Amino acid sequence: MNLAMIRHVLGWTLDIEGAFMALPCLVALVYGEAAGWWFVPVALGMEEIRLYFIIVLASISVIVFQLCADGAAFGKTLRDAAFQVASIITTTGFTTVDFNQWPQTSRSVLVILMFIGACAGSTGGGIKVSRISILCKTMFKELHSYVMPKSVRKVKLDGKPLNHEVVRGVNVFLVNCLLVFTLSVLLISLDGADMVTNFTAVAATFNNIGPGLELVGPTGNFGHFSPFTKAVLCFDMLAGRLELFPVLLLFYPATWKGAFRRTRRAAA
Repeated sequence: MNLAMIRHVLGWTLDIEGAFMALPCLVALVYGEAAGWWFVPVALGMEEIRLYFIIVLASISVIVFQLCADGAAFGKTLRDAAFQVASIITTTGFTTVDFNQWPQTSRSVLVILMFIGACAGSTGGGIKVSRISILCKTMFKELHSYVMPKSVRKVKLDGKPLNHEVVRGVNVFLVNCLLVFTLSVLLISLDGADMVTNFTAVAATFNNIGPGLELVGPTGNFGHFSPFTKAVLCFDMLAGRLELFPVLLLFYPATWKGAFRRTRRAAA
């Protein structure tokens, strides 16, 4: 087998791996609803999955357009962009190219995908596509209420109105994410690394991505950070993996007060 054939086989292998990275983020949403060939129409009928594919295709298109504009070959660029977009948005963390060397717009797209994450119910990290959709619809609902104060509109997902508790929960989750993320970036900045390294290091750990940019890029690592910074990033990794609230409850005084009271009652 010559070198060209090996490259061709490896290229197809990466394409297949990229597809299988994206699928687990969808299967959890339709598991139990459909099987076999019915999977496709049921999946595409779900608003979150349609938005997921739109985000993936738009991200790939932007990256391919910019890299090809810089003179890169279309075939290899499409393969690299598709693989990296699938890897980042599914929080798999695999890399086949040093995207740290890509233009700023392409790198920015990948950073945005780190925060968007996969679909709800999947094992992927990030905020999740469903939460992004609800946040955007909530924003438009509030803007509409300013223009037409007497109108009554409900935030809907898949055509079904969402309870106020669901919308409130998404808003509270986002606020907590912003607070933890901001504090983490501030704390690890004490190490003296550049802003891009600090920002993407927290983004990569908090969203369970893997590689970030600059010193923590695909060819870098987190070994140069101090023990204190590593502890902060470990906390971010656990908090992001557990959807934030279970970890934050450990630092909420009422959690321990209630536990101590129950322990005393049981002992009595």
